[in-house]
Amino acid sequence: MSLWLTTLAGLPAQDQVVFYTDQGTIAFASDAPLELIEARSRQMQGLINPAEGTFAFAVPINTFEGFNSPLQQEHFNENYLESETYPRATFRGKIIESVDFAQPGTRAVRAKGILTVHGVEQERIIGARLTMTEDVCRIEASFQVLLQDHRISIPKVVKQKIAEEITVDVQAELRPRTGRI
Repeated sequence: MSLWLTTLAGLPAQDQVVFYTDQGTIAFASDAPLELIEARSRQMQGLINPAEGTFAFAVPINTFEGFNSPLQQEHFNENYLESETYPRATFRGKIIESVDFAQPGTRAVRAKGILTVHGVEQERIIGARLTMTEDVCRIEASFQVLLQDHRISIPKVVKQKIAEEITVDVQAELRPRTGRI
């Protein structure tokens, strides 16, 4: 398991059960007056420590695919998100509600933490749907990100093609893992 996940979640290095994924999906949509841009990554990593109610998720910026053109993807990585300088977006923090992870069912939860995009940290509370089954913790969330909150500048020449507010959707199935983290 990646060291950054342990660090982000603030977990002690000891044997314990966590829920983990390295194949979560995160998608975004920019619905501007002149263009709809959608992309997704299936390389989101994440973990939830049920004992502490803490979590950490991260996605490499350069893994997003599905843009309208290769040039658009290049501009996304080089000009807007600057993925060489800021290689990951992360969200880490604590689940506000007390959750019994041993109890099957679906529940609404709120995750309070630090969302870091483009090197800029923002404290956020993001609502999510958490579904527990015998061996899977499934999460789904949808939220908005304002480009200005993360100092992402859009040139005037493409202002009508890129929305100022981006919709982000997250889906992941996390499986229990026991071990030294």
